[in-house]
Amino acid sequence: MKSPASIKIGLVSLGCAKNLVDSEVMLGVLAKDGMTLTERAEDADVLIVNTCGFIDKAKQESIDTILKLNRLRETGHCKALIMAGCLTQRYPQELRRDLPEVDAIVGLNEVPRIAGIVREILEQRAPAVYWSGPAKYVPDFSAPRVRLTPKHTAYVKIAEGCNHPCAFCSIPRIRGKYRSRAIADVIAEIRALVGDGCREINLISQDTTFYGRDLTGGKELLSELLRQAQAIPGNFWIRLLYTHPAHWTDELITTIARCDKVCRYVDMPLQHINDEMLTAMKRETSGQYIRDLVKRIRAGVPGIVLRTTFIVGFPGETAAQFEELMEFIAEAKFERLGVFAYSQEDHTSAGNLGQQLPDKVKTSRRSKAMTLQQKISRQVQSGFIGQTLRVLIEKRTKTGWQGRSHADAPEIDGIVTGTGNVQVGEFAEVKINGATTYDMKGKVIHHG
Repeated sequence: MKSPASIKIGLVSLGCAKNLVDSEVMLGVLAKDGMTLTERAEDADVLIVNTCGFIDKAKQESIDTILKLNRLRETGHCKALIMAGCLTQRYPQELRRDLPEVDAIVGLNEVPRIAGIVREILEQRAPAVYWSGPAKYVPDFSAPRVRLTPKHTAYVKIAEGCNHPCAFCSIPRIRGKYRSRAIADVIAEIRALVGDGCREINLISQDTTFYGRDLTGGKELLSELLRQAQAIPGNFWIRLLYTHPAHWTDELITTIARCDKVCRYVDMPLQHINDEMLTAMKRETSGQYIRDLVKRIRAGVPGIVLRTTFIVGFPGETAAQFEELMEFIAEAKFERLGVFAYSQEDHTSAGNLGQQLPDKVKTSRRSKAMTLQQKISRQVQSGFIGQTLRVLIEKRTKTGWQGRSHADAPEIDGIVTGTGNVQVGEFAEVKINGATTYDMKGKVIHHG
């Protein structure tokens, strides 16, 4: 058996930011064990693919990545190929049967013991499944981490799992029941990140607005978490991602308004506006509730940027129901919006429904909705012209710099570009003087 330092590990992380945190923890465990991490797949002795298993396209991407990396057994140093993440948690035995190229199928509970699994696979050279039932593991501040994000931005996973019954979603089956981290543990992580120079804290979980309710018998703790984070000394902002509309409270709206370190930005997937569709989707909200909530948030937090997503082509969606959604999009004028064509998934109640719509109908409706949103986005973006925005500078370019404002989440939304004297990883005050459908440009008027 090689010494740990001589074992080179390569990891490919697929899917969402929540999965990325698991990848960071696995790399942290491997590095703590003494193994060497490499970004060059062709140099790795062991390759790990942390998969996404949410929808068909993500599953296919995961499998394609495995097959591509398997070729490095012939041309590179690869001696073992390990598959982890949501797809393996969802289909452990099926993958073992259908992907003989993989040496180890690793479930979500096995994340903290990935180093031992690597050792076993290299010693035994026999395919194995490491899967210990429903997901229960929750990474906390004590977990070793090797961050895969730039130094100035980080994702902080405040909880794992989901208790919602959404008809289109398999996440509760994959990730288990909702499990919140203690506030003190989350605050310790944020404090350490800020102390290390991090300027952007992105709070994530399957539903951040449900945070703490499993610990308190129903009382939300997100507001208290934000207040304690606000009190941490330092020059940083906090961004809320993955909030479910069913759990918003007046206290949360007031807290965001009062905490100047919390971005005036909220990610809140709504999925539809028609009552029959919302009921069929098991979204626990109504069209009127959503309309009222959007008004409450906008009134309570002036200047808030709302990001949402909708699903079109859900089983049984009529042309009239789709038109109601289109009218709502035109009326609400969301600053940031994405549209997904419904994907029929295993292990979901919607997957067994009749009235599944043809792909061409789903694709057409998505195209129409996005065309409408692009028109709205251009109007929204033009409204930023003349404003001075705080921008987090992310990198230098051939012509200047690139960054993001409070209105733009990493890897999701647009960017801000411009020229001027700036420092990467720090904030600058930028006067916006131009905009496209999704991006903006401006001039630095103050930095540091």
